[in-house]
Amino acid sequence: MSEYKKVCFMYRHKDYTIDGMRSALGLAVENMYAYGAVLGHEMDTLNEDQQEALEMLRDMEGEIYSTETVNCEKNGVESITIEELGEKLREMTNIIPYGIK
Repeated sequence: MSEYKKVCFMYRHKDYTIDGMRSALGLAVENMYAYGAVLGHEMDTLNEDQQEALEMLRDMEGEIYSTETVNCEKNGVESITIEELGEKLREMTNIIPYGIK
């Protein structure tokens, strides 16, 4: 098994999605594979700094996924189905529900 941890943040609430993306980037900087999954809501449109943070996360082999197609079209995050997300979560060493209300 790899010495690096794989972490997936689960963003269920709209108010915490952008902050959670920054948290994923922070873990990627700390040499972890970091991912995020936007579940069941439409994200706000990412501004230039947020788009840059998303690109930095991708440069470090991370990604932000969404189960909602509108987020993929509006913000360029990767589309994922619930079934595909379930498979991806099996690869993770940690799963973090982020900002649950």
